[in-house]
Amino acid sequence: MEEHIFNIEGLTHQFADGTFAIKDLSLTVQQGKKIALLGNNGAGKSTLFLHLNGLLQPTSGTIRYKGKKIKYDRKALLSLRKQVGIVFQDPDSQLFSANVQQDISFGPMNLGWERNVVREKVQWAMAQTEVTELKDRPTHFLSLGQKKRVAIAGVLAMEPDVWLLDEPTAGLDPYFSRQIMALLDSIHHPDKTIILSTHDVNLAYQWADEVVVMNDGKVIYQGDPVSVFLDEDILMRAHLEKPWVFEMFQALLQSRIPAEKDLVPRTKEELLRKMERERIY
Repeated sequence: MEEHIFNIEGLTHQFADGTFAIKDLSLTVQQGKKIALLGNNGAGKSTLFLHLNGLLQPTSGTIRYKGKKIKYDRKALLSLRKQVGIVFQDPDSQLFSANVQQDISFGPMNLGWERNVVREKVQWAMAQTEVTELKDRPTHFLSLGQKKRVAIAGVLAMEPDVWLLDEPTAGLDPYFSRQIMALLDSIHHPDKTIILSTHDVNLAYQWADEVVVMNDGKVIYQGDPVSVFLDEDILMRAHLEKPWVFEMFQALLQSRIPAEKDLVPRTKEELLRKMERERIY
């Protein structure tokens, strides 16, 4: 039986002004999954992330991490944040040290590692995110894309068990978007769980093992990345478009490809191979 890394039951969060960001939300997250969190602005995705990292405390409901209910004392939260790393949508919320190398070093140093270990992890994380040449630059002089990569490097250096990434490719050009996704693929293995929120349905469709869709503070879908795009009601409620590969495949099914839906393509390469096998040029 696959282990549940998070068990969320009846989670509700109400802000001081009376607004409900999350409403009686229940969700289980299996260890080792690559999960894409989809939903329109205001659906509650960022608020959910802040709860999973302990930065917000529920108005009601419970969150269990590895079977244990999250506690909100200082010691418990420090332990949680060692294991659950978060990359904010706005990197300015995360970067505060004088320069890039110091900022990336902050988390590992707080883990109590030896200096030589911290240095090794930081150098590795900078190389993986291609920010080594920026190591002495003040963080406030960086571009948005550079700040994003530095924020990701800071979490990467800590090697958490769970990654929470809020719109990690927003503001990045196509090259660095591909690099970040390739990096996430490289660090993913059965003991690492990655949850990212995104508005990019093409990215979610191609990358994720599982898709979670939120709307109005609730989960309205959790399952495989193909079935969700067959559900017109879910797409309408969450204001989601279909991935272009999925749309193209549906169009080909209606025209020339035999109606065999056993292998629905999820990448451009898979679609082209399917077209070649069916001799569609």
